[in-house]
Amino acid sequence: MVWVPLSPTSSDRWAPLRAPSTTTMSLECLTDWIWSLDGLRNFIATGIQSFRDCDATALVAVACLLVLFVWYCYHVGREQPRAYATVNALMQSAEANGVQNGFVYCQSPECVRCSHHDGLNQKLYHNLQEYAKCYSWSGMGRIHKGIREQGRYLNSRPSIQKPEVFFLPDLPTTPYFSRDTQKHDVELLERNFQTILCEFETLYKAFSNCSLPQGWKMNSTPSGEWFTFYLVNQGMCVPRNCRRCPRTYRLLGSLRTCIGNNVFGNACISVLSPGTVIAEHYGPTNIRIRCHLGLKTPSNCELVVGGEPQCWAEGRCLLFDDSFLHTAFHEGAPEEGPRVVFMVDLWHPNVAAAERQALDFIFAPGR
Repeated sequence: MVWVPLSPTSSDRWAPLRAPSTTTMSLECLTDWIWSLDGLRNFIATGIQSFRDCDATALVAVACLLVLFVWYCYHVGREQPRAYATVNALMQSAEANGVQNGFVYCQSPECVRCSHHDGLNQKLYHNLQEYAKCYSWSGMGRIHKGIREQGRYLNSRPSIQKPEVFFLPDLPTTPYFSRDTQKHDVELLERNFQTILCEFETLYKAFSNCSLPQGWKMNSTPSGEWFTFYLVNQGMCVPRNCRRCPRTYRLLGSLRTCIGNNVFGNACISVLSPGTVIAEHYGPTNIRIRCHLGLKTPSNCELVVGGEPQCWAEGRCLLFDDSFLHTAFHEGAPEEGPRVVFMVDLWHPNVAAAERQALDFIFAPGR
């Protein structure tokens, strides 16, 4: 049996050429890939050339700014307030400079200005964090900045304005404010001038029976006598005194900008006898403006704030920033009687509503 090889058919003849179809596809992909690499190379070359065309100094400046921005974000995010001057150190510094006054430095352990507790800045920052947890960090940038840099602000302020406890940065500074600053509250107080005056006169009759009637405080002064009758003392209502001046106390609730539950909020009747001089001193903060409604204003009585003298007028309000160095005196004759004003602390007009709420939380009495 002889085997005879069969001639290949046309289809069998072309089979070896059809088999490597996958190879053909690979070649096409490789060609496309090479072309894509050429495009990428051209793109990179174009980018490098554009950088070469730019000013090298500008590129370095942009890079430095970017590095500084990243560093600042990291630094602010992890920073705790530095322990600058404590209230105790501030008080000692003021006393060393001869700025002394029995009212300013009452030495009461409850007084935010006189309590000698260390780490005040850390305490304030903790209170701010607690507030932010309950509410929001939104709008807290200025307060955060103030607490973080408190020592620098308090120690580097010009001598004309040195709040002794808390300084809120970026507030407009001026010794006196116009009546329109807190127009609603000023007009409300002035409309009720007679009501407040009548309640004061009822209180003042008690001075004929004893040297210092109940509810009144005597403040030490270089000369003369200075008495105060508090309805609200450092954010705390004085119930016994409020019951003796019910209409005046109710009036406080109608004021829109009165500082209420805050250690920087006060409301009182202030009496200077003839011959009295109050030593120059600074208030504790710049977040408030102090309003004096004149009840009895004899001649030769002046208030000097930041070196600028002003006189009181009966039935009129006088607004000033007591974080400026200030003093008051009554040089009138004895027969003219005392100088009497109703004093109430109002919010600085440039402290936003969100900041007021936060500051009330941070400086709540007893916190």
